[in-house]
Amino acid sequence: MDEANHSVVSEFVFVGLSNSWEIQVLLFLFSSVFYVACLMGNLLIVLTVTFDPRLQSPMYFLLANLSIIDLIFCSSTAPKMIYDLLRKRKTISFEGCVVQIFFTHAAGGAEMVLLITMAFDRYVAICKPLHYLTIMSPQKCILFLITSWIVGFIHSVTQLAFVVDLPFCGPNKLDSFLCDLPQFIKLACIETYMLEFMVTANSGLISVASFLILIISYIFILVTVHKKTLGGISKALSTLSAHVTVVVLFFGPLIFFYVWPFPTSHLDKFLAIFDSVITPFLNPVIYTFRNKEMKLAMRRLCTQVVNYSKIY
Repeated sequence: MDEANHSVVSEFVFVGLSNSWEIQVLLFLFSSVFYVACLMGNLLIVLTVTFDPRLQSPMYFLLANLSIIDLIFCSSTAPKMIYDLLRKRKTISFEGCVVQIFFTHAAGGAEMVLLITMAFDRYVAICKPLHYLTIMSPQKCILFLITSWIVGFIHSVTQLAFVVDLPFCGPNKLDSFLCDLPQFIKLACIETYMLEFMVTANSGLISVASFLILIISYIFILVTVHKKTLGGISKALSTLSAHVTVVVLFFGPLIFFYVWPFPTSHLDKFLAIFDSVITPFLNPVIYTFRNKEMKLAMRRLCTQVVNYSKIY
């Protein structure tokens, strides 16, 4: 990295959503509540799956790892965003901005692959139940998990490789709450139109392609079940509804960021908050409330913790 390129701009300033102190306090309270709930909900899922022997199946293994990715994803941006809401001058160092971009894209890429894996898991469970444990063996589940993180890492590094050495010598204000590539690239001191297009097209193409793969896979599952038995379609719909909801919540803001041709600053910022703290919070809520076995396991875990605390 050429040190001279970054000698002028050593930090970036977030513009935020509003200069109104009342609105910033409201956003601070709103974001703090959802971030804490996100941490507690996802940690509860990870602990429940880890310590409950009844949940040692591929579906719950993947769900626990989805919660881990959500924890990394929201923690890479939400704490800084919440802290800045009560600061008059919201700044982040150049290195901090690059690190934030790296983790959000790595976790986002890993989550895309993991959601596709979870869709495949549901296909096998619904359409090939007799071969489920053979196809979704522990070794294959671990292989899927490793693959998701490798894809996320490659995606993030590839994106940053185009921009990390750009010269920044002029304006340093990011019209956002957090660092992301489109806003980051616009501040470079060279013509970046083609680079912006490449980066946006890259993330947009991956998001849209992953979303379409997931939706097509769910339609294929429903068609397959419908052909086999008419009574099974309602059960399949009930099973897949939580997955479809999570997929739409996750990919909706991403597709809007990178594909929508008419950017709107305030809506982008709202979706940034939604994507940072609300979506990672809703994932455990959706999967928990739609799954009786998970709810019972959480109650057992909470009871064990309460009984243990009484003893000591």
